[in-house]
Amino acid sequence: MLLTIDIGNTKISFGIFTGNRLAKKFDIATDTYNGTRLKRLMPCVPIAGVIACSVVPGKSRAIKHDVAQITGKRVVCVGRDILVPIKNQYRFPKQVGQDRLVTAYAASKLYGYPALVVDAGTAITLDVISGKKAYLGGMIVPGLKMSLDALYKDTALLPYVQLSKPNNLIGTDTKSSILSGVVFGLSVLLEGMVNKLKAKFGASAIVVGTGGNIHFLSRYCKIFTHIDPDLTLKGLSLIYSKI
Repeated sequence: MLLTIDIGNTKISFGIFTGNRLAKKFDIATDTYNGTRLKRLMPCVPIAGVIACSVVPGKSRAIKHDVAQITGKRVVCVGRDILVPIKNQYRFPKQVGQDRLVTAYAASKLYGYPALVVDAGTAITLDVISGKKAYLGGMIVPGLKMSLDALYKDTALLPYVQLSKPNNLIGTDTKSSILSGVVFGLSVLLEGMVNKLKAKFGASAIVVGTGGNIHFLSRYCKIFTHIDPDLTLKGLSLIYSKI
């Protein structure tokens, strides 16, 4: 069995694969991670290999140590020990997050290309894979919760609002106005960006949605060809199979 690890800003996702099938998945909040909790959640199964990608360098060392203690296997780190097998046309290739490259590669392998990948996590990223399977770059905007948090933290009078389903398009009080603005606003923003990209790369471009908030966002944003919340873990599995 293969253990895959996606270390994100909000959560750390762990996936155990049997062949190409995701047999088990569990998450640990990034800010509360510790080795004891990982040991408690890890199933007692033989692990043949471990691969990880991370956008939180401060957590990577502890997780690598803990995983090695629990599984007896060295963690293969994407970007350091192994490269994502996709042509990276970012102006400064080292600046792009490894998770974005992993999801781009997974989308092109599993769903085809040209492709647009929307990752609805802490931030919302939109990445572009060309018809020649090259990673071209993309866009980054604040995510749903980040937008709600920013309105609360950076203003004197606006209240804190938890992410939930807006009751109406037009808010009738401050909290419902914030919720409507963030949810519908980000949905329209993504629809507009996807339409602009499809005008450039062709209307048949595949749109793959992933990330922790993708099921919520897809209720309001009708642009997706495929929804795959486990795309990063699947990409890590695909990459490890090439070692």
